[in-house]
Amino acid sequence: MSDDSTFGGYLRQHDRPPAFAGSDGRSYSVEVLVDDSPDADGRFGGSALFVQWSEAGDRPTGHVESPTVAREPEPAAARDAVLALSLYRLKELLDAAIAAEAERPDW
Repeated sequence: MSDDSTFGGYLRQHDRPPAFAGSDGRSYSVEVLVDDSPDADGRFGGSALFVQWSEAGDRPTGHVESPTVAREPEPAAARDAVLALSLYRLKELLDAAIAAEAERPDW
């Protein structure tokens, strides 16, 4: 039996990404985001991309991203590090990303 308390475990057990209610009352699903190229130190960054869904849940309406939560020498290792995050940690990252987005000025 797979442990579905982590991002990767949830994906394996349920064959879909986890979904969360954000602190803004909106629904979000989460995906792994890995840099296309390494940074100056030769590491790939990994973060969580939270897709915001419409009220009806039928289409995406926006997104927020976590800060980089992993820096690894290979893209697959960065992906694995993000997938190892607990669902509790992902929820914390989502709510922090929503708060940070709310503080950004409208241009």
